[in-house]
Amino acid sequence: MLQTERLFLVPANLPMLEAIAEQDWASLSALLGGVDMAEHWLHFPEAMIWMRDFLREHQADIRWWNYLIIHRADVRLIGTCGYKGTPGFDGEVEIGYEIAESYQGNGLATEAARALVENAFSHETVKLVLAHTLAEKNASNALLQKLGFQFVGEHIDIEDGKIWEWRLERTPTV
Repeated sequence: MLQTERLFLVPANLPMLEAIAEQDWASLSALLGGVDMAEHWLHFPEAMIWMRDFLREHQADIRWWNYLIIHRADVRLIGTCGYKGTPGFDGEVEIGYEIAESYQGNGLATEAARALVENAFSHETVKLVLAHTLAEKNASNALLQKLGFQFVGEHIDIEDGKIWEWRLERTPTV
């Protein structure tokens, strides 16, 4: 589990992903210690189903996939974040995040993304953290810039169309 000032980032294990895929919110709450759930905390249910199916075969990779974001003070599930797989041979890993609308605008996505970046760079093999956003100015752009990410360019994604790529390189240690 990763912790920040206001958040717990709980690695989503297979039973949790099964509950999400089945929309069994009572079981998910029980697995998370009885937390409440914010309205619209999950924006990409199909991604969670894909992760469940992947983790059935690759349990060892769990720390490089999905985390459930729990608001500590409210004891509420407010979103998800994580990596899009284990770091590549080139030392690159990609992050993603989503926060329930009622919790947006309070720096919580920034806090979660910062925890992911710090966790990634705590692994010696990770040299670069990537992120992709919609190809438009939005809150995710500002979040990434705040964390030091640099805009790289625009690409075409087969599923999402035009996207912007952002990169943050490991700071060399002296």
